[in-house]
Amino acid sequence: MAWLCRQLGVARSGFYAWRQRQEAPGKRAAENAAITAEIQAVFQDHRGFYGSPRIHQELRAAGRPIGRHRVARLMQRAGLRAKTRRGFRPCSKAGGAAGVAENLLQQDFTPPAPNRCWAGDITYIRTTTGWRYLAVWIDLFSRRVVGWSLGASMEASLVLEALNRALGQRQVKPEQLLIHTDQGSQYRAIAYRELLATHGITCSMSAKGCCWDNAVVESLFSTLKHELGLDDDAETRISPQQLQRDLAFWIDGYYNRERRHSTLNYLSPIDYEQQFVAARKLTTADP
Repeated sequence: MAWLCRQLGVARSGFYAWRQRQEAPGKRAAENAAITAEIQAVFQDHRGFYGSPRIHQELRAAGRPIGRHRVARLMQRAGLRAKTRRGFRPCSKAGGAAGVAENLLQQDFTPPAPNRCWAGDITYIRTTTGWRYLAVWIDLFSRRVVGWSLGASMEASLVLEALNRALGQRQVKPEQLLIHTDQGSQYRAIAYRELLATHGITCSMSAKGCCWDNAVVESLFSTLKHELGLDDDAETRISPQQLQRDLAFWIDGYYNRERRHSTLNYLSPIDYEQQFVAARKLTTADP
């Protein structure tokens, strides 16, 4: 080996350093391999629905200092691509003159605090025994689902059940909460309007046929169906019992607690609310 180094005009130490680099991956390559493994773990934990921005936030939260573009490059090399959903296409809903409230929300989806503006709607899901209907209420401040109910019909009782659950869990101050919906008959029902009046809640409704006035809830439904495989064109149908379990897991266990929301600086709805409460306590404590 010494003779060969002399013939090539290189130092023996340089030769051995070169051979070591060939035999073992470099520091950068080893680091990339470790990071890719972490990326794959996060990707699998979130069932392939997290893209590079959310995975980047997960890694940073776990103490891994890394840039978003590097995460994107490593995901591309590893062939990891988030499952995308189709943009929702809202359809017009018939309205009626009786019981219709003014649109007070005016597409302002960023209230200054929790329990100031909620939005609600109903979607339908095909099951092995027919249609099931999901009613939800979302706090627009944190995008948190504060109440939901699943039923076999679209009666006003479905909306009332979900709303009562939400009111039972949240500390709502009279005259501070505005609730926004479309002009569906469930929201024009006497029982619904009486419940709002009992709690001092202001009623707001979308313009006739304009689902963009309630875009936050429409977007939630689109994400929920996509991530649970409940799209209208899904090849297999789910049983009502399994649907109830899946919704409880996704809404209460995953979406509210874990799923990072781009509108919330990539925090989950509950984390975003907790951050708000902590910041307000600090402000109040300042002399």
